[in-house]
Amino acid sequence: MVKRALIILLSVIAFTPLSSQTGGDNVYEFLNLTQSGLVASLGGSNVSLPAGNLNLAWHNPALLSAGMDKNLALNYVNYLAGINYGLVLWSQSFAGKGNFAGGLAYLNYGSFTEADETGAITGSFRASEYAFSFIYSREIDSSFSAGINFKPVLSHLEKYSSFGFAFDAGVAWHSPGRLLSAGLVLRNIGFQLTSYAGEPRQKLPFEIEAGFSGKPENAPFRFSLTLRHLEKFDLTHDYSPSSAGESSGGPFSDGFLENLMRHVILGAEVIPHKNLYLSAGYNYQRKRELQIESKVSTVGFSWGFGINTTVLAVEFGRANYHLAGSSNHVSLIARPDLLYKKFRD
Repeated sequence: MVKRALIILLSVIAFTPLSSQTGGDNVYEFLNLTQSGLVASLGGSNVSLPAGNLNLAWHNPALLSAGMDKNLALNYVNYLAGINYGLVLWSQSFAGKGNFAGGLAYLNYGSFTEADETGAITGSFRASEYAFSFIYSREIDSSFSAGINFKPVLSHLEKYSSFGFAFDAGVAWHSPGRLLSAGLVLRNIGFQLTSYAGEPRQKLPFEIEAGFSGKPENAPFRFSLTLRHLEKFDLTHDYSPSSAGESSGGPFSDGFLENLMRHVILGAEVIPHKNLYLSAGYNYQRKRELQIESKVSTVGFSWGFGINTTVLAVEFGRANYHLAGSSNHVSLIARPDLLYKKFRD
C-alpha cells in the first residue's frame, strides 16, 4: 500500500505541468493564503506537523486523522489594506472508511469606488473569492497516511466571475512515538474552467511542498523545516538585464545558496505545558521580497501562541510582511458535542 501511494504521487508529479512562476502569473492566488494561527506563526506553511489540528488538513490533507473527529475549525485573518479572509472546516471520521472534512475558504477584498473613463464617481463595487473544500484521508498503515482535497473555486471581481477547481494530494509519515514526522504535498493541481471576460485561461498556482518536524524525547519544544516550490529552483527575480545570474544582493553571496534559502521556512514551538504553546517562524523568501534595505526590521518573522483544552483550542498568530503592516490570525477549534455535553451536565 505504501509503494502504491508513492507511485501515484510520483505519477502526478511526472504528468503535471511544472510552471516556473511562483506568483503574479496565476489565477486564484488566494488558495496559498494561510488561515491557521498556528501555521501562520510557524512561517506560513507546514505539511508535516502531527499536532492533531484540523487546520493542518488544509495544508496537507493526509494530516486529517481520526483524532479530529467532530472538530469544528473557525479561522479569521485581519489582512493588509482592509482585506480579510477566513476558513471554516468540519471533520467526521468513520471506522473502516476513513476521515472526511468539508468547509469553505473565503477572501473579501472589501468595497471599491467605481468611476467611469472621465473619473466621475458612479458608485461602488465589491470583490471576493471562495474555495469549497472536500477532504478525504485514510491510514495506509500505522505510520503512513494519504489524503486528497478537492477545491471548487469561485472568484467574483466586480461584474466579472470565474470558476475552476483544484486538487491537493499528500502523504504523511510519523514515527511510532510521533517524535518525528514528515509530509509531501502537491497543491493546486487543476484548471480554470471559465475566465473572467473571455480571455485565455490562466494557470493555477501549482506547488510541491515537503516538510519535516521533530521533537526530542522529553523536551518541551518542537521544530519544523518546510520546503516550498520544489517544482522550481530559481525563486529570485531578474529585475534588470544586468542582474542575470546574480544573487539579488542577499546575505548569501553564492547564487545557489540564495536560491536554496528561498525555499526554506523554519518554525519552532515551545511547549511548557500540554495545554499551552509559544511559537515562532522565519520565512526567508518573504523577507527577501518585502524588506526595505534601509531598515530590514522583523520582516519575514512570525510568532504566536495557543491554549488547548479538551473542548476548545484558541490560537493566535502574527506574521510580519512589511514595515507597513502585518497579518493577524485568530483560530478557534472546538468539539461542539463535548461543549454541549459539558454545559448540559
